[in-house]
Amino acid sequence: MTGHHDDFDFEPVRGLPQMLPQGERLLWQGAPRWQDLAVHAFHVRKVIWYFAGLTLLAGALRFAEGGSLAYAARPFQWLMPMGLVAAALLSGLAWLSARTTVYTITTKRVVMRIGMALPVTLNVPFSQIDGASLRVFGNGSGDIPLKVTKKERIAYLLLWPHARPFNFAHPQPCLRCVPRADDVASLLAAALTGTAIAPIALEVPDHRPVKTGQPVAA
Repeated sequence: MTGHHDDFDFEPVRGLPQMLPQGERLLWQGAPRWQDLAVHAFHVRKVIWYFAGLTLLAGALRFAEGGSLAYAARPFQWLMPMGLVAAALLSGLAWLSARTTVYTITTKRVVMRIGMALPVTLNVPFSQIDGASLRVFGNGSGDIPLKVTKKERIAYLLLWPHARPFNFAHPQPCLRCVPRADDVASLLAAALTGTAIAPIALEVPDHRPVKTGQPVAA
């Protein structure tokens, strides 16, 4: 009988390319909430409104030119389906992006396993972080951008959508649309100052047996 296959089975701990070294503890792991990622990173809502507005404008122009109501309604038959298809495709990309992403906070760094087609693991030691900010959405999820030192430049295209929006000159890695963003930001602030004591519940559970090596959490 064939067992469940995970494309990331090679990871000794989900989201990490290797076991944590002696003295480093895992504090939190999470991933974007895909519905919020679809809205805030892939702009699904704006796409739907764009096609809705375009459809209404096309219909109004046809009607203003003296066309019949049936003639004016024709754009609804092809523009709105196009908009719904575009929104569905973007939502699918958001789901895939969230599914292949794992954010990790340890006592010494932030690790981001990102990338849909070509996954990469980005390590950001606390020594390279000048600060972090927080943007919370109505449902409690939010973005936590990391202000990295100027000497540590990371390509925006490599990070997207896990980057602070529109910061092209000096891209900032960003934990996008994470649930319980307030709690995660507080934990990160404590970790940056060396006062984090206990981990909080992991948002991305790893049910695989732990391989031989240094435990990832106390």
